[in-house]
Amino acid sequence: MVNTARGPIDAADLGRTLIHEHIAIRTPGIAENWPELADDACLSSAEEKLRALAQRGIGAIVELTTADMGRDARYLQDVAARTSIHIIVCTGIYWVVPRYWWRRDAEELAAVFVKDITEGIQGTDLKAGVIKLASDQAPTDAFGRAIVHQGDAALQEMCLRAGARAHRRTGVPIATHNNPPTLGREQQRIFADEGVDLSRVVIGHVGDTTDTGYLKELMERGSCVGMDRFGLDAILSFEDRVDTVAALCRDGYTDRVVLSHDAACCLDWLPNHQNIAEHLPNWHFNHIPDDVLPALRQRGVSDRQIDQMLIDNPRRLFDAQDPY
Repeated sequence: MVNTARGPIDAADLGRTLIHEHIAIRTPGIAENWPELADDACLSSAEEKLRALAQRGIGAIVELTTADMGRDARYLQDVAARTSIHIIVCTGIYWVVPRYWWRRDAEELAAVFVKDITEGIQGTDLKAGVIKLASDQAPTDAFGRAIVHQGDAALQEMCLRAGARAHRRTGVPIATHNNPPTLGREQQRIFADEGVDLSRVVIGHVGDTTDTGYLKELMERGSCVGMDRFGLDAILSFEDRVDTVAALCRDGYTDRVVLSHDAACCLDWLPNHQNIAEHLPNWHFNHIPDDVLPALRQRGVSDRQIDQMLIDNPRRLFDAQDPY
């Protein structure tokens, strides 16, 4: 069974799954203090976008918005009630580690992750079904512009170890953020040091590289690779992203590839959400079913391989959830 925003379901019922998406990313503390700054259209926007996604045959999304990115359990339950899409909600932490955790240790952080998974989030019965963790060295925004670096390698390692321990205690899978993609090696090293079965891990955002040798290295250690930023063409072009996935499929690595966009229905990090559509016109939930899958087929990727990446691989990640 896997926990979703509507309650637990059999992993076999997920259907085609996008492994790294966001419903709403909102800066904590803003709307709580200045309600007039809240995006009142966020619920209707999510409903519209998820309905369109369901019409394209997608059955589930893995929602990787952590508490420090504005996760709101009641809002996610409201969204889930309005759509047929299964929403797997995360616990975890982003790379900009909040000050609260600067003088605390991995055990304290692991405990709150475990509570989200076993008891519920924010006093609700919504339980997390995945752990989101992050590594970042040279952060940029969605348009490739440098932003202030507030992360710290030691803090990020503490968070990775906390997530690994919560994973071992609960059995839920781990999905990561990486920037640059080569940080996936360090994530695997830390997870292995904590005793994690690397086959239960998605090393995320490595679709930002065309280095298939590196991607195969990650997969040969057991992890899935997240080719999960389709639409972020300012980082890597559409053609390069599709060509890389097609090459991995040709070389027999389809069983460790998962697909997604890392897109959001609502994102308050930019003053005008329309700027996203102007500068990144493909960065939306429909891009994979509408554009990426036809392009993969043109490159010789079979429907069976597509189902492997969208159905079988996500199901395998969520199928085995026993603590160890």
